[in-house]
Amino acid sequence: MELRPLGRTGMNVSALCLGTMTWGQQNTEAEGHAQMDYALAHGINFFDTAEMYSIPPTAETQGSTERIIGSWFRARGNRDKVILATKVSGRGQGGDYLRKGGVPVRLTRAQIFEAIEGSLSRLGTDYIDLYQLHCPDRPMSEWGSNPTTFTRLPEGEGVPFEETLGALDDLVKQGKVRAIGLSNETPWGTMQFLSRSERLDLPRVASVQNAYNLINRTYEIGMAEVGLREDVGLMAYSPLAQGYLTGKYLDGARPAGARGTLFNRSQRYQKPGAEIAIRAYVALAREFGIDPAQMALQFVTTRPFVASNIIGATTIEQLRSDIASVSLKWTSELEARINAIHQLHQNPAP
Repeated sequence: MELRPLGRTGMNVSALCLGTMTWGQQNTEAEGHAQMDYALAHGINFFDTAEMYSIPPTAETQGSTERIIGSWFRARGNRDKVILATKVSGRGQGGDYLRKGGVPVRLTRAQIFEAIEGSLSRLGTDYIDLYQLHCPDRPMSEWGSNPTTFTRLPEGEGVPFEETLGALDDLVKQGKVRAIGLSNETPWGTMQFLSRSERLDLPRVASVQNAYNLINRTYEIGMAEVGLREDVGLMAYSPLAQGYLTGKYLDGARPAGARGTLFNRSQRYQKPGAEIAIRAYVALAREFGIDPAQMALQFVTTRPFVASNIIGATTIEQLRSDIASVSLKWTSELEARINAIHQLHQNPAP
């Protein structure tokens, strides 16, 4: 498994990162432990979670994924073998169960301090390697969409960048956080964090976790240049577009046990034009005699601006196939054919 630099932190992370959001709802504790065992044995040293996981978020399951990781650390005694990333929830994320007193979730100093203590306790560790802001704390047109255009600026005020960075700076100085990252961010937001870090001598953003896949390449519009020039690596989430790029949902299919079948949360990948594009990519993979899922994963992994590609699975068989995607030979012919499809069906699911 290739190791890649995580920004300017000095940490090297595996090209694939183990996503964990199904643990505690779709997956049991034992299944989560088995996935971590398998991933670590096959060269993955990078795990990603969040205080609000598992997904879909509920008051009953909030924090369950971190607790499963924590119980694995205690059972295996191998915290030092893993570069661990988690996230603090921000504006518009979740209900009144995330914070004491049921206050609206924001990236204020007080809330960040409260959030990290909860994460550290559940994870059974005294430090987080990469602490990420789960979404911007300013009005956005649509959470999680990584919009590339604005018709107008949404109304309202955000928590000042300086307050959020100042809180993270204190956590770094206390030894509770090694590095910081963003998620669901825009080029403007990323540069605001970077400029303030440089000007005020505050922690520097090492990564951005945004959606990136064959039917959502909007990261390439602005964000990729920022990442490459500023050494801010992409942690790509949803590389399989919540499973849609496997082809298993084509023609309205709803396989038993699949997330799209269990939960009504896949509208992002059901937009007009999405199925036509998915069908073209699946047909291309079959023409080349390769697995559509592995092709979609290796497309993401081979991008020069990607620090780590976040894979997720509900079974060991899926995890085994996902990890094996790094062995798929990527050719100039395959690249050209993919770009030809993209030219016809650009970003139908941003």
